[in-house]
Amino acid sequence: MGAVVLGRLTEVPRPRLIGWAILVAVLASISYAANFATEGDPPDDVLYRWSTAVGGLVQYAIILAVVLALARGIAPDTLGLRRPKSWKGAAGWILAALVAVWIVGAILNIFLEAGEEQGLVPDSWDSDRAVPFAANFVVVALVAPVVEELTYRGLGFAAVRDAMTAGAAVIVTALAFGLAHGLVVALPVLTIFGAILAWLRLKTESLYPPIILHALFNGAALIAAVTV
Repeated sequence: MGAVVLGRLTEVPRPRLIGWAILVAVLASISYAANFATEGDPPDDVLYRWSTAVGGLVQYAIILAVVLALARGIAPDTLGLRRPKSWKGAAGWILAALVAVWIVGAILNIFLEAGEEQGLVPDSWDSDRAVPFAANFVVVALVAPVVEELTYRGLGFAAVRDAMTAGAAVIVTALAFGLAHGLVVALPVLTIFGAILAWLRLKTESLYPPIILHALFNGAALIAAVTV
């Protein structure tokens, strides 16, 4: 049992780590099963569909409920829910991390074409379906970063760090983040992205910079897809 301050655990108990590992394993299993069961190339208009937005919201609501249940009683600071020591310094690290993600992604995409495997990003703008696209934009660029960062760089990072080391937390949560997407070709790209997000969490001692970076990356990718 970890130390307790004002009724809140300042360390993540081992059973919570096991619960988090089970959650990640279930998410990865479902994602890989769904992707392998899909024949042919994924449709290029999924972000123009209302069903995608609704399905995404339901999925993230379930994940968030499980994460909050596992994190019950743990101090917010332990999960990274605190301001970074310096927002100015954090902004610089966010910018540096974003550039690093784009550079690494661009290089790996030459060989892997990871974006094609996931099939989420549309090929062009469809003004007739702007409203469902906006709904999906909110899910992808706002809801997903918050829930995924709480899951991996919040609870997951704290649980692995307290059981092992901060370095192990970066590696384990990065791999878990990559596997949970259920992709093969894109696994290296997603894992590296997860490692950069975890490094930012470690560097700033806050979960907010990774959330911002994740949101900026997802949002920029969607905007670029339909405008460039």
